[in-house]
Amino acid sequence: MTRPSGKAGGAVEKRRIVLLGATGYTGQRVLRELLARGEKPTLVGRSRTRMLALADQFEAELPVAEVDVTSASDLTRLLEPSDVVLSTVGPFMQLGMATVTAAARAGAHYFDSTGEGPFARRVLDELDSVAAARGATLVPAFGYDYVPGNLAGALALDQAGERARHVEIGYFITRSGHGDELLYRSTLRDSYTLTTAGTRQTLVAAAAEEGFAYRPARPGQPSRLIGERAAKRVRTSRYAGVKRSVMTVPGTEHLGLPAVFPRLESVEVGLGWLGRWTRPIQIAATLQAPLLRSAKVRAALARWSERLPGAHREPDLDGRSLVIAVARDGHGRLLATTALTGPDPYEMTGSLLAWGAMYAAAPDAVLQPGVHGPVAAFGLDTLRRGVTEAGVQEVDEVSARRR
Repeated sequence: MTRPSGKAGGAVEKRRIVLLGATGYTGQRVLRELLARGEKPTLVGRSRTRMLALADQFEAELPVAEVDVTSASDLTRLLEPSDVVLSTVGPFMQLGMATVTAAARAGAHYFDSTGEGPFARRVLDELDSVAAARGATLVPAFGYDYVPGNLAGALALDQAGERARHVEIGYFITRSGHGDELLYRSTLRDSYTLTTAGTRQTLVAAAAEEGFAYRPARPGQPSRLIGERAAKRVRTSRYAGVKRSVMTVPGTEHLGLPAVFPRLESVEVGLGWLGRWTRPIQIAATLQAPLLRSAKVRAALARWSERLPGAHREPDLDGRSLVIAVARDGHGRLLATTALTGPDPYEMTGSLLAWGAMYAAAPDAVLQPGVHGPVAAFGLDTLRRGVTEAGVQEVDEVSARRR
């Protein structure tokens, strides 16, 4: 696969990296990664005092800018065309549009930590032409959600060749120190102890948003994005002899992979964190779906999600990530399987955002202007190298069976 052809405006001097949300759980991990790589990002947020205290905590002298991060006009005045913007300020459907809109208008490159598929679709629908005209590259969801799935899917499709028509991608969490992590099946408890309150709040809020899928609306029709709520379907598959179930979710794979592999007829993304509870929770989500059409119910759900237990508890440190992608032909026959393992979702997100920012900030960086998935934005080979730098590795199913 070839690298993107170039970006508007030619090469620039090394770009400034601007980090929003550095005082939060994920933001601190991004900052730590940037500092470890010798970068000194500009911290942007509402509290100058908190940002300076954070810089002191890391024993770093960093520029700070006190700005209302929900004001696109304020951020537009701050940002420059030569900036690389990193945002970890969520929930993104509520708080994220101001930042990405300002980046697009300024012509700055942009990456974020969202796991909200509907937000990524909104960015594509509303800002693709603006970003392309200004020479900006916008890549929402540049972390555990959904970089490894995009990469695994692209690798499986690349290996499968021209016969590939369908790709299925599953996200799982595992644990180290509990036997072979490739054979570990997560439990409902893991989905609580290995995640932050913010992640759980986002998952609850996502249930109230209209999701999407990529496939024909009816048999015989062309494939396209169609509306579909999260947890609409459950899929079960096997990897390394272990049976795993996932609930369907909207991811950027639906948006990005068909652009790179135009022969695709369907893209399916699933969340496999819940183990044997996947089916019961999917049924509960189906029964509650009619209630979520009410604005009052959605507002109550948002308030309740903010009070979920464990608001101040950090995730267990033995969490790990597993992402599996399967490519199939037009008859559903298996053509190729790719699996990636890596650190816990938060560490992976911090590393990926730091790598993406540093790559985009380099004077000779080549990115595709507009709103893109990570494969189209960077090119498969470059993305593969970057993901490897973030501690994510490809694993072989045959080897896993023999362990």
